[in-house]
Amino acid sequence: MIRDVEIENIIQEYATPVFEAAGLNPKSIKTYLVNDHRLNAFVAGGQNMFLNTGLLLQADTPGQVIGVIAHETGHIAGGHLARTHEALSRTAAAQILSMILGSAAVIAGAPDAGAAILGGGQSMLQRSFLAYNRGHEAAADQAAMTYLDRTKQSTKGLLDFMGKLESNELLISASRDPYLLTHPLTRERIDALEAHLARSPYSKIEDDPRLVARHARMQAKLLAFLTPGQALRKFKSDDTSVPARYARAIAYFRTARVDEFLKVIDGLIAEYPDDPYFHEIRGQGLYENGNAKDAMPSYAAAVKLKPESDLLRLELARIELATGDDTVLDDAIENLKFAAHYERFSPSIYQLLGNAYYKKGDEPRARLYHADAAFLRGEMEKAIYNGEVAARSFPEGSPEWVRAKDIINAAEIQQQKRREQ
Repeated sequence: MIRDVEIENIIQEYATPVFEAAGLNPKSIKTYLVNDHRLNAFVAGGQNMFLNTGLLLQADTPGQVIGVIAHETGHIAGGHLARTHEALSRTAAAQILSMILGSAAVIAGAPDAGAAILGGGQSMLQRSFLAYNRGHEAAADQAAMTYLDRTKQSTKGLLDFMGKLESNELLISASRDPYLLTHPLTRERIDALEAHLARSPYSKIEDDPRLVARHARMQAKLLAFLTPGQALRKFKSDDTSVPARYARAIAYFRTARVDEFLKVIDGLIAEYPDDPYFHEIRGQGLYENGNAKDAMPSYAAAVKLKPESDLLRLELARIELATGDDTVLDDAIENLKFAAHYERFSPSIYQLLGNAYYKKGDEPRARLYHADAAFLRGEMEKAIYNGEVAARSFPEGSPEWVRAKDIINAAEIQQQKRREQ
């Protein structure tokens, strides 16, 4: 799965008005970005929405992505999956995704647009799990139209997206976009959208120019991260637009052309000093090319501009620990604890916290956080061992002792369940 602060914020901006129009709490819906070039989106396991990078790259306008989000929100609000797959409502997103894709493993990397999923293909599980019936599809379309009207947005984006699907409908199954396999397209659905577009008072509303600009940046960023060579061919040096320069900067650092990268990104920062994402990319480019020390000020500038971002704080902490500078350990720990508050089920954060406390010479707390990390990774023996070491180190009844005991008990319960299976 892809983690990227800027792209996640763009998707959140697209989705939040739609979720609110559906009467859903935006904070209760988790949206995940899947590194897959095929056009697809789906909901699973209750209120989890998955969007493929292929969808984001192939969508010509923000309205097309918003239309898809509105349709998928219709499935969530209508309970189309909850009624038939109730048992998956508490399943972790990575587990859901790995089952749907039939992949052997999900690789979790650094929180940037370079992390990827292994696997893919159309398994029988995917088809049976996501095969909505035609009634559900029509209901989700109707809901999407209602939500878009409530937010005073045109349904043209959704209709245009359906047109993309229709052009692929006659392809053999192996070449079709996954969205066609899991969301059957019918002429009746397109007719209903066209009829709504003809009568809606918002049909001629254009996409917000600010969202159009952000959409272009998102596409340029994704293309450069995923296929830097293709990005450099598309965005020639005579294209001085912000998305083009942004894409070239990312493609340069992804191909280790550091001097060219710095020239372009420093030019963007000089023009837009308050853009946190340009500072972040500068830091990421330096770090991934072996210069953690010089990367740290850029990440610090990004965090200063966007202090509420848990992912930026996590990235900064990762860099601070990588520098080996003991004077920034306390700041790294503070940033990691902030990130852990929002990313409670991320083993990498707890692993880094444990590492930071080891560097401070605080082994009991290091063991405690490593117990957390092991539990979240499913390594129950390690969780129990580290938890027991931590419990012996803290006063009985202290918050740390209670937490260690909780981890031990939970891990033992999981071991017992495995034995019974």
